[in-house]
Parts: sequence; C-alpha cells; structure tokens
Amino acid sequence: MSQPSRVLVEADGGSRGNPGPSAFGAVLKDAVTGEVIAESGETIGTATNNVAEYRGLIAGLELAAEFAPGASVEVRMDSKLVVEQMAGNWKVKHASMKPLFEQASRLAPAGTVFTWVPREQNGHADRLANEALDGNPTFYGSTATPSTTDDAQPASMSSRGWSAPTDPPTTVILVRHGVTDHTTKKLFSGGLTGSNPGLNDEGRDQVRATGEWLAPLAASVDALIASPVRRTQESAAILGEILGHEARIEEGIAEMDFGSWDGMSFVEIQEKYPDDLDAWLGNLDLAPSGGESFRTVQARVLEGRDRIIAAHTGQTVVAVSHVTPIKTLVADALGAPLEALYRMELSPASVTVISYYRGGYGGDELLSSLRLFNARPTEAPFLA
Repeated sequence: MSQPSRVLVEADGGSRGNPGPSAFGAVLKDAVTGEVIAESGETIGTATNNVAEYRGLIAGLELAAEFAPGASVEVRMDSKLVVEQMAGNWKVKHASMKPLFEQASRLAPAGTVFTWVPREQNGHADRLANEALDGNPTFYGSTATPSTTDDAQPASMSSRGWSAPTDPPTTVILVRHGVTDHTTKKLFSGGLTGSNPGLNDEGRDQVRATGEWLAPLAASVDALIASPVRRTQESAAILGEILGHEARIEEGIAEMDFGSWDGMSFVEIQEKYPDDLDAWLGNLDLAPSGGESFRTVQARVLEGRDRIIAAHTGQTVVAVSHVTPIKTLVADALGAPLEALYRMELSPASVTVISYYRGGYGGDELLSSLRLFNARPTEAPFLA
C-alpha cells in the first residue's frame, strides 16, 4: 500500500474515578479512503481524564510519525479542552498538562489541524481506551492480528514515566463563610479593600452548624487556614472553637476585589456602569475599576493553594474562603477551563473537599481529586 498524503488521527482517553485507572485509544486513518492504518490502546495507571486524553493524542501523533511520515495530519477529538489548547485558543494553565502539551506540540507536524467532534463520532478511539481498561490492550499495526504477548509492545509505548501517587494526599476541606447583610441583600462583597462586612446572626448560626457537622473529624484536622477578610476570619474563629485550632491567614484565598462595584447590587451596577458591566460579563480578563479580573484571582488563588500544600503536605487542612476562590480551585482540580465558574453554585457555609497528590508524568505532578462539592449539614451525608 502506498503511503497516504493525508491522514486522520482520532484519539480519546478516559479515567474511571478521575483520577483513577486510566487508558487511551488512538486510531490512524487514511484521510481519503478512511482505511485504518494503525491503532493503539493502552492503560497508563492512575490519571485524570484530561491527562488520558492528552496521552491519546500523543499516541496518535506517534502513529502518524511512524506509519505516515510526511503526511498532513488532522486530529479529531471530543475533548474541547485538548483541541482548544492545541489549536492555540486556550492557554495551558494546569501544571500537569504543560509537559503533555509540549510533547504533543513537538510531535504535531507543521500545519496540523485540530478538530472537535461530538463523542458519538469518536467511538473507535473510545472503544480502544475502554478495551484497554478492561484488560484488552491494542498495539501498533492492529490492522493485522494483534499479538497478545508482552514482547509485542514497542518500547515507545511504555508508560512514559507515569507513576501513580504513593504518598498520603494533602486534603483541603474548603468552607465558604456564612452570610452577611450584603449576602442577603445580594450586594457585591470583595476582599479587604471594600466594605468588608462581618457575619450576621444567620451567618454565625450557619458556620456553627457546619463546624458541628465537621466536629467528628477534629482529630484528623492538622491546621485551620482562612483568608484575611473579616467574614472569613469570623467564620474561622467559630470553626476553631469546635475543631481546636487557631486560624492562620492565607491571603491567596481572599475573595475577588470588586473595586468601585463593592457594596452595590447588580441592578445598581447596571444603572451606573452599564458599558463596563456588559464588557465584564463573560470576560475573564477584564476587571471592575480598581478591582481584579477572574484571571488575576486565579493566579493568586493557585499560588495560595501551592503554599498551603507545601506547608501541610500529607495533612488535612480546613480552609475558610469565598465563592470565587473555591470555584477556581474546583475548576482547576477538574482540569476544566476557568469559564466553568459560571456553571457552579456555592452555598454559604458549604463544604467542598479536594485532595492533592504527587505523581503522574515525571513523578512530581500535582494531581487532584474532587471528593465533595457544596455540601451542607442539612443536605448531604456525613463527610467520610
């Protein structure tokens, strides 16, 4: 068979647990005839969905380099994140994604086209990934009868340095502060530079109920951390009495600064700053006058998270924070774009839990697992 001048790479990856047992699937096809040239499916140990998807992309590009060198390449995947990042439309923020992005970028020939397709149009690669997870891996050149011996696996299809987490996780129990008068009146409340309201009676009762709900975990809690904002400090004081810890301040997890909008309602802002509000809505890079953008907050929050993990590796920490920082951490933990903030709802005095591990590509990536989101004593089973 003559070498094709144009090829399609179809790739996918999945994790049963996110993170959990993971695998990828990749298919190389002649773009003109649709004939399958080669395919690959392999487990990669414990990983997230996004890591598995990137590994599928890398495997597909390796297939193209081996079986169709010099051919133009189109990549089709149902991962919006991977496609948009590889196309240069989205930045790669997550530390665990950057080495994979760089490896894929090196493998992709100049002019490679990245196309998003619906999941149902990526069934071949998805099947290979699931078959690998079920114990039936597929290796190079599977258009012929695949071998079932270990010797059939090429060296280039090894785990590429992936290692499962081995050390105890650092678990961060994120608690949103209780309500203030601004909360009940639906007024914008930012960080330290604004009106900085304190808890009202309802807010104190909310936090106390959450603290009592968490009380059976007190012996497992190693530290209590809070943003420097008044309402989080007051919430942390209540939790500290119940959990037996004095709060340490972490400025990185303070609420977004809303600048001139602080203390105003949405309607008031719409009336006074209509053009600014229209520009701000849905734009993560714009900030209210004198305030912060979502991107700025993201960078600050992740730096704060890294300080918490460095200081409390392998421990359990209760961190009292706000809506925007907690949503930012959840989006990051899931490997989701920051736009995911707009699709989350976070209740006052709610509990969100994220565990962090070291492992993955190169053995020192920061991996994350969302264990609980927006839980309250009256709505959720006890945290276990």
